[in-house]
Amino acid sequence: MRNPRSATAGSPSINDVARLAGVSSQTVSRVSRGAPNVSAGTRQRVLQAMDKLGYSPNRAAQVLRSGAFRTIGVLTQQIQRTGEAWTTSGVLEAAARAGYTVVMAQVAQPGAEEMGRAVHRLAQQAIDGLVIVQAGTATAEHLALPAGMPVASSDSALVERYPSASADQVQGVRDAVSHLLGLGHRTVHHIAGPADSRSAHVRSAAWAHCLAEAGIAAPDPIPGGWEAGDGYAAGLELARDPEVTAVLCANDEVALGLVRALHESGRRVPEDVSVVGFDGLPLGEYAFPPLTTVQQDFRRAGAEMVRLVLAQAQGQPLEESHVIIPTRLVVRASTAAPAA
Repeated sequence: MRNPRSATAGSPSINDVARLAGVSSQTVSRVSRGAPNVSAGTRQRVLQAMDKLGYSPNRAAQVLRSGAFRTIGVLTQQIQRTGEAWTTSGVLEAAARAGYTVVMAQVAQPGAEEMGRAVHRLAQQAIDGLVIVQAGTATAEHLALPAGMPVASSDSALVERYPSASADQVQGVRDAVSHLLGLGHRTVHHIAGPADSRSAHVRSAAWAHCLAEAGIAAPDPIPGGWEAGDGYAAGLELARDPEVTAVLCANDEVALGLVRALHESGRRVPEDVSVVGFDGLPLGEYAFPPLTTVQQDFRRAGAEMVRLVLAQAQGQPLEESHVIIPTRLVVRASTAAPAA
């Protein structure tokens, strides 16, 4: 059987896609534009043919710059996670204010190949640019974005490659560790985030560096994740060590799981163990005790990424291509000086 790509040299054409899908080139064009007058079955066949051939619609650069489609693509990995949900909410709000709609792709299992395919599907849509909230383990090479595509990202693995808006996580960790050491704790233990998360690695590295600056050898971090259950499991382990008096958690949900485990193990917060979260979830204020945390402005990150994408799409110069958003240490009742 003849390879559908053999008819052309180099990149596949719209006619190659039409032949493979069994439709006209006009139908392929309508699917590429996101036109509504295409049946679901036909649209699916055309998209599958595009995926198989690696076809990206040839949209003139001047059309992208004009913002004619008035649509932004958004890629994320697990929108049910609080940080990603809030960041995406910021994207939606900012896009609506600018008169743009949003098309989204979510990857439940964020491996590099899955992310690459999701980006390819988004790139086939009639979009003016792409916002990458989180890209899992994918690198810029895995994503293989079309040349000239306006992009902005909050994923720490991509911020050096594309314009970005992200929280100052290093300063946030520094503020948390300094707060605990300033209370008189001899060291700070750490429940880490997922092993495949670059943000978790940034926070863990910043924690170890802050302790080293204070002349303190960092204790082994406790492997964890982003869920309250991860904090609970780690807390049962930490509760057995009477030397543990202060813990920095990967995020607020982990911190809440830790507090429960400590309580069930007979360790009081903050009298016996001080606990600091990260993210600044509203529910932390109503936990018992109210949670000390590092607050991020997720919605601002989403809005800044929309601004960066639209500036690129409209051919405007970027005065600041990497926006660092300050964090804020919110001190509540889950931290105190260690017991005498």
